[in-house]
Amino acid sequence: MKQFRAENLTSIYGEKTLLDHVSFLVETGDRIGVIGVNGSGKTTLLNAVSGVVPADSGTIETPNDYSIGYLKQDPDLDEDKKVLDAIFSGAQPVFQLIRDYEAALEAYSANPEDVKAEQRFTKLQSQMDQDDAWLAESEVKSILTQLHLPDLDLKVSQLSGGQKKRVGLAQVLIQAPDLLLLDEPTNHLDFDSIAWLEKYLSEYRGAVMTVTHDRYFLDHVTNRIFELSFGHLYEYTGNYQAFVQAKAERVAASKVADHKNEQMYKKELAWMKTGAKARSTKQKARENRFSELADQRGTLQLDDEVEVSLGQSRLGKKVINVEHADLAFDGRVILNDFNELIQANERIGITGPNGTGKSTLLNVIAGRQKLDSGIVEIGETVKMAFYTQQTEPIPEDKRVIEYLSDVAEAIVDQDGNRVSVSDLLEQFLFPSMMHGTLIRKLSGGEKRRLYLLKLLMQAPNVLLLDEPTNDLDISTLTVLEDYLQKFVGTVITVSHDRYFLDKVADKLLILHGGGEISRYNGLFSDYLKQYGAPTLENAPSRQKAETPQKEAKANPAPEADKPKKKKLTWAEKKEWETIEDEIAQLETKVTELETAMVENGADFSKLSILQHDFDETNQSLEAKMNRWEELSERIED
Repeated sequence: MKQFRAENLTSIYGEKTLLDHVSFLVETGDRIGVIGVNGSGKTTLLNAVSGVVPADSGTIETPNDYSIGYLKQDPDLDEDKKVLDAIFSGAQPVFQLIRDYEAALEAYSANPEDVKAEQRFTKLQSQMDQDDAWLAESEVKSILTQLHLPDLDLKVSQLSGGQKKRVGLAQVLIQAPDLLLLDEPTNHLDFDSIAWLEKYLSEYRGAVMTVTHDRYFLDHVTNRIFELSFGHLYEYTGNYQAFVQAKAERVAASKVADHKNEQMYKKELAWMKTGAKARSTKQKARENRFSELADQRGTLQLDDEVEVSLGQSRLGKKVINVEHADLAFDGRVILNDFNELIQANERIGITGPNGTGKSTLLNVIAGRQKLDSGIVEIGETVKMAFYTQQTEPIPEDKRVIEYLSDVAEAIVDQDGNRVSVSDLLEQFLFPSMMHGTLIRKLSGGEKRRLYLLKLLMQAPNVLLLDEPTNDLDISTLTVLEDYLQKFVGTVITVSHDRYFLDKVADKLLILHGGGEISRYNGLFSDYLKQYGAPTLENAPSRQKAETPQKEAKANPAPEADKPKKKKLTWAEKKEWETIEDEIAQLETKVTELETAMVENGADFSKLSILQHDFDETNQSLEAKMNRWEELSERIED
């Protein structure tokens, strides 16, 4: 079993320490997901592991024959070469061998009587046999087909950014290195390509380390998680779901321990203030202990949750109405007599294969793309914000706080409180030391987060989101999802992220190409179970893709008289008499358990028992509160 060992890797960018004496071991069969907030050093770690940008200090140990393949977010490809030639132009040994063999074959064919040319050709032919290099071209073609790039005669310069990413992915997969490094591999992939990649990686013989925001991908592929936070690396065993639980336990234990240290510090501070005249050896030791506690105060660093509490404009009943929309580009039909009435508070997800016009449809709704025919009506109260795939041009030499101050010096949140730009930046994971930072020093993900905050500061009531998951970290996405669920307005999002769609959309528009658009009421994961991954070939008919709920709306049954509220039974009246006392008792128990958890922060076995009791009591309290609400609605005055 081959091993990759990193010891004390340290990387510093400006004033930020991205890797602080990070050490870890990677073995054959490891499937490692690397996660962390934007700017925490995920790509820096991959660069250090690959050697593309070595760490400032630290050591890496590998066997002499250890190979590493690296898919960057923006692959290095020769724009003038055709797809297949660009793949084989890589510096990897198998590609170099193929190029050497082709050159030797050409030289030998030109002069078959040249002994040296014959010997070189024979030697390389033997090497091709030994390394199974003959299969490389057919394997590349197979991989490109799975990634929907079968046209190998296209030049790289003719490809879109997403297509170039897929060429880069094919190039690194065909190497079959001992360690495969993938930076956001699922960006720009169709659903069936992602499913194929998940299966491919699960059967991969070497080790895999991937940076990704795709939580379903992490669940299906990984068996270890590396979390980067404030320069430190935390290791977890299992997939993403296991990580979420384990991190919650780690954070809870850290907070409890930090609270205990704070209480101890206050106690020792009181003793120090007594100013004892004579200091014994034991007292000197106690003074040293106090000094240590003082040094530890305020050192606990945790990734705060992105807290979005911004005000928004009132939205009337009329939002967006699209009628008889037709649109085509270069003979390619995007919309064909498309009709859609978008109402207040709807959550619409737009998805489908690449190249079917998802972003174009969003641009039509936003008024940025004119139709060939048809109309788009926007309600008078609509205040729209459009989060596009490409961030608007930002002056690179502008400072972070200036960029937002151009919108407003302060905003009013949902509770009517005035919130300054500085406070907003703090809430959005930009600490005070970064407020004066030049924007050019931010990572790509940090720029996207800043751009999103600027849009939300404008208090929109209709949000258009074009592939928001491509550059935002999981922490930002999680809270954005929660914010969208509470958002009193309309949300329309284009996405290929299965997890994100499940969280934010309950109505789907699936584009299949050629103007064929099917509708589905429900979660995207349910759609996948019913119809499979949407492709250009498997577009269901419009009737088939409608769920029973939709059909029921189309043919509503006559309304029956609403049933009268049932009176409380004798047993329920007795329950009502005692339920408030029971709720009070449970609330008291919750408080007592919280106190006990703080007092026993260092005893992890006892803390685990207390945590279990705390969770059970909280569940009981929630059930009682729900029951109280149910009974209170039926109680007679």
